[in-house]
Amino acid sequence: MAEAERIIGTPDTPDADRDGQETAGAEGTAAETERPRGKRRVGVLFAVAAFAYALDLISKMIVVAELEHQEPIEIVGDWLRFEAIRNAGAAFGFGEAFTVIFTVIAASVIVVIIRLARKLYSLPWAIALGLLLGGALGNLTDRIFRSPGVFEGAVVDFIAPKHFAVFNLADSAIVCGGILIVLLSFRGLDPDGTVHKD
Repeated sequence: MAEAERIIGTPDTPDADRDGQETAGAEGTAAETERPRGKRRVGVLFAVAAFAYALDLISKMIVVAELEHQEPIEIVGDWLRFEAIRNAGAAFGFGEAFTVIFTVIAASVIVVIIRLARKLYSLPWAIALGLLLGGALGNLTDRIFRSPGVFEGAVVDFIAPKHFAVFNLADSAIVCGGILIVLLSFRGLDPDGTVHKD
C-alpha cells in the first residue's frame, strides 16, 4: 500500500507540494506580467508641476512689478495684449463672488493629484497631472498671499486676447492639462498605464 501511494503520489507527498509551488509560481509570473511595466512617473509629474508653477510665479512677479498700473502692451496689434488685472474669480474671470470656494477647490485638486501619484505609471498622465498641479499651485499661491486677504486673494491675470477673457499661465496650464486628460480618457489610457476598452 505504501509502495502504491509512493508511485501514484498523494497531496501529502513532497512531489505534490513541489508541483503546487510551481503552479503558484507560474500564476504569480503571469500576474506580474499583466501589471503596468516601468517605474512610476511621479518624478515627471512633479518636474512638470514645478516648471509650470515657477513659470507662472515669475511671470506674475514681472507683471506686478512692471505692468501693473501701466498702459497695456500690445503684442500682436490689438489682437493680443499684456494687461495686468486682479481677478477674484475662477479661471478667465468667472465667479468673482466665490473666491473662497475656488480656493478650497484648488486645494482639493492638489490633494487628489498627490494621492493619485502613488498609482501613476503613464507618462502622458504624468504630464497632464503635472500641468494641473502646477497651475493649481500657481493660482492657489495668489489666493493665499495676495490682497485682500488669506484665501480671498485676487489672482494676477495679464494675457488679454481680443474678445476673450484675460488669463495667466496657470490658467493655460490647467486648461492644457484638462484637455490632455480628456484625450487620454477618450483613448482608454488609465493613469496606471493600462488601456481599457468600453
